[in-house]
Amino acid sequence: MDQGIKRKSREFGVKVVNLHKQLSARKKETVMSEELLRSGAGVGADLVKAECAMGKNDQITRVHMALQKCVEAKYWLELLNDTAYLTEFEYNDTLKSCDEMAKLLVALIKTLRAANQ
Repeated sequence: MDQGIKRKSREFGVKVVNLHKQLSARKKETVMSEELLRSGAGVGADLVKAECAMGKNDQITRVHMALQKCVEAKYWLELLNDTAYLTEFEYNDTLKSCDEMAKLLVALIKTLRAANQ
């Protein structure tokens, strides 16, 4: 698997973990930020699992699961923003990372599918 996407997924995960820590300490918000933590950190975890896939179809499925978690993380970011838990910078910065991650995952899925045919 491409090292760039693994690095980006780790960077996104770290950003989400730090945002969760800030929200928990500063705003005392835990429910939505824990969902963001679970889905955002899960992107990288699913990519690690994809490296150990039992075959190409399993690998594609696991990368697609990472994409699903990325899309879910975006939902939680939007909800946290809409309920005024995030600063404009926190929202825009994390959303940008999330969107970049999603684009990388879509490209990887397309590449893997093309190589599997």
